Amino acid sequence: MQCRNDFPRARRIIVKIGSALLTGGGRGLDESAIAGWVAQIAELRRQGREVVLVSSGSVAEGMARLGWKARPQSLHQLQAAASVGQMGLVQTYESLFWAHQLHTAQILLTHEDLSERQRYLNSRSTLITLLQLGVVPVINENDTVATEEIRFGDNDTLGALVANSLEADLLIILTDQAGLYERDPRIDPSAKLVHQASINDPALGEMVGESRSGLGRGGMITKLRAGRLAARSGTATVIVGGREDNVLTRVVNGEVIGTFLIPDTDPLIARKRWLAGQLKLKGALVLDDGAKRVLRESGKSLLPIGVTAVSGEFRRGDLVACLDEEGKEIARGLANYSHGETRLIMRQPSSRIEELLGYVDEPELIHRDNLVLVD
Repeated sequence: MQCRNDFPRARRIIVKIGSALLTGGGRGLDESAIAGWVAQIAELRRQGREVVLVSSGSVAEGMARLGWKARPQSLHQLQAAASVGQMGLVQTYESLFWAHQLHTAQILLTHEDLSERQRYLNSRSTLITLLQLGVVPVINENDTVATEEIRFGDNDTLGALVANSLEADLLIILTDQAGLYERDPRIDPSAKLVHQASINDPALGEMVGESRSGLGRGGMITKLRAGRLAARSGTATVIVGGREDNVLTRVVNGEVIGTFLIPDTDPLIARKRWLAGQLKLKGALVLDDGAKRVLRESGKSLLPIGVTAVSGEFRRGDLVACLDEEGKEIARGLANYSHGETRLIMRQPSSRIEELLGYVDEPELIHRDNLVLVD
């Protein structure tokens, strides 16, 4: 996806909404504005698109409910505010989405959930299952248990990491500015909006500044960093004013609003680069001719029945090589089962996994989304 004309074909979209928008500048949740974004997401769902919502606002809403005028510095006070505010946030989304006959699911994530391989696979599998069920996942950082200050860095970063995890086509970051400007428009009203730029353009770094709202933890610098992070999986990013009429549907239709950050590579190449070069191999699986043919010609997942031998010691989520019977590597991917479990289920149909292990995480040994061919 390298131009706005490709947006109408976007299948999986991540939408991130910041605190200043959600809470009307800190006065509690702006239900009227939220209803507008929910209606637009519902329209995208009716078009057959998968949408994940990454929502800020729990701390800001908690502050409003508790009558606090300034964001506290104490970690435990921040966590308390998040706990209080999360209740209102979830209630609001549940009722507004249900008005469009859409189910929602609350997902609270910490940094470890998207960096530790086993937890990454677990969270990813849950999100994909929810999307397959037609549910709109509402994701926020698990502020109540966060120990590194209280953040990923901000929910812009969280949105980008979710985009990486799900190989999203498009990340839309809604903010209280129209997009990324050449200079801060609040200081220089003549500053021009950047409509489009390559994500790795060094000039972008000179344009960004810190947040001034006092509510959110971001600012344009974190949105630019999020765009760069999302681009690692080939995801395009649009930074755009959340108060624009029908902003989400207009962006997805390819209208030139906001700032479009073009990723430097396509999703398949980015995914292959990540799997093939940035993770250490922990083991190997030897495949029979049938499994080799299915992987090469059909692009399907690797099932246990096609594995004839296992070597190395690996856990769920570790990177393993897939070898043919002559020992040549043909693919590599993230294992859904440990080396010991794989030895128990290899050469067996997926229908026997529960019988052999006492449980089943996935019917595939390596899902096709977590597997790349090695030329």
